Amino acid sequence: MSKVLVIAEHDGEILNPSTSRTVACALALGPEAVDVAVFAEAETKPVQAAARLNGVTRVLLVEHAANRSPVAAVLAPQVYALARDYTHVLAPATTFGKDVLPRAAALLGVPQVSDVMRVIDRNVFERPIYAGNALETIETPPGIVVATVRTASFKAVPETGSAPVEKISLDFDCPTHTRFLRVEGSSAGGRPDLQSARVVVSGGRGLGAKENFDLIYALADRLGAAVGASRAAVDAGFVPNDLQVGQTGKIIAPELYLAFGISGAIQHLAGIKDAGTIVAVNKDPDAPIFEVADIGLVGDLFEVLPTLLEALPKGGS
Repeated sequence: MSKVLVIAEHDGEILNPSTSRTVACALALGPEAVDVAVFAEAETKPVQAAARLNGVTRVLLVEHAANRSPVAAVLAPQVYALARDYTHVLAPATTFGKDVLPRAAALLGVPQVSDVMRVIDRNVFERPIYAGNALETIETPPGIVVATVRTASFKAVPETGSAPVEKISLDFDCPTHTRFLRVEGSSAGGRPDLQSARVVVSGGRGLGAKENFDLIYALADRLGAAVGASRAAVDAGFVPNDLQVGQTGKIIAPELYLAFGISGAIQHLAGIKDAGTIVAVNKDPDAPIFEVADIGLVGDLFEVLPTLLEALPKGGS
């Protein structure tokens, strides 16, 4: 029987929803047990949030001073110390998981499977290749399976569980060559996390200038949505790269995706293929994004956006 260890992603205050989706992938293995490891300096809110996830057998609170603001170099040896008691080690295929798990796999001496989107057997998985235009079936060699999970392919589990929390202390060599200094990044302005938001409003190069993205921010605020962008918009300097959606940015699966001035390059479409409803506005009737959009409007976004803002009440809709 499989015994799965899920590495929780959190910021010390909130358990990232990607963890719940990773648990869903773990449950698809039909395991004997699913344990969630939360690395922290002391017990935090994410620990209790992890305990509420349905299907979780135990929450392992790994306490260490270095886990206050951990970096991958510090987390990887801890994952290695835990992993030897499990058949599978999973983490979300977010920036966090992609940073930590390859290091842990290297320490374990096993290959890592990236972007698991379907479980076929305990060591057989399906993953996307060629920017999502083809699917690949991978069979891992005997031993521990280490994999990142394409969270857009799994639904979050319910939060009605009550798993016990077990505090543990690991004996590991804590690296000193890498240390946390500070976090620098663009402010989300109180908006939802891009990778877990129900609604995402994105803008592309068609906006023409950085200041025109204020229209996208305004609409997002009215809808209580996250803000995204195409690679072209990021490359043009309109927005920071942490808002980039696509194969080389963030893979998302919102219930509603609104795209303004985005042509629909292959790498961008790969990042939104799991969205529930895609609405596209572009003045080019031949834009590739219309091929995947559920609702498409050929028109000038500078006319459409102000009209939407005028129609929507302030404070969300």
